[in-house]
Amino acid sequence: MVILHGLFGSARNWSSIARGLADIRQVHALDLRNHGSSPWDQAMTYEQMAEDVALYIERRGLAPSDVLGHSMGGKTAMRMALTRPELVERLIIVDIAPVGYVRESYPDYLRAMQAVDLDRAHRRADIDAILAPAIPDPSLRAFLMQNLVSEEGRFHWRLNLAGIAPNLPAIIGFPDSRTSFDGPATFLAGERSNYIRPRDREAIERLFPQARLIEIGQAGHWPHAEQPERFLSLVRKALMA
Repeated sequence: MVILHGLFGSARNWSSIARGLADIRQVHALDLRNHGSSPWDQAMTYEQMAEDVALYIERRGLAPSDVLGHSMGGKTAMRMALTRPELVERLIIVDIAPVGYVRESYPDYLRAMQAVDLDRAHRRADIDAILAPAIPDPSLRAFLMQNLVSEEGRFHWRLNLAGIAPNLPAIIGFPDSRTSFDGPATFLAGERSNYIRPRDREAIERLFPQARLIEIGQAGHWPHAEQPERFLSLVRKALMA
């Protein structure tokens, strides 16, 4: 099983979920390009990220794999299933649809992170205070600051912020497809999130005819963190179906 994180995330965010699935799957949580421990690159389209994951699966003899993806990782998983269906056994897509999104705050987050003078920051609390006016949600700041690393007394971002920024239009969008993935596909939506709504059902069912849409109560865009027990239960059921 392959797990793909969302924008500004990393494989580390999925450690507890990976452990919760280890008894039924060999789990590979990956860092997508420009994130975590993966290489940096100025190009970052869904075609390229899907090919990155496809090469990982092929080179390790993991095909066909079950693929779980959240947000950007979900779009990467969908793109790979549509272009390389032989590599995918089943899909589990977390709180994202195969559509473009018009109004996003990601550019604001990037600008705020890039504006921090890390050479003058001595404590994580200092950086948190600098980010607060642009990113008032403390839980969101904490999530973003998981990418903040201190080495030899100096902070730096594990994210390639300069590489991600020009690719945001492609990341927020989704490439057109004339093919479909006919394997099992489970879409898990957060009840309080606006990323999968009834308006998206046509696009989901056109590209993924076997899709099942399940809503997770009392959860937003990160149901795996907000309702981990319920989320894990639903993922296990999807894998055993």
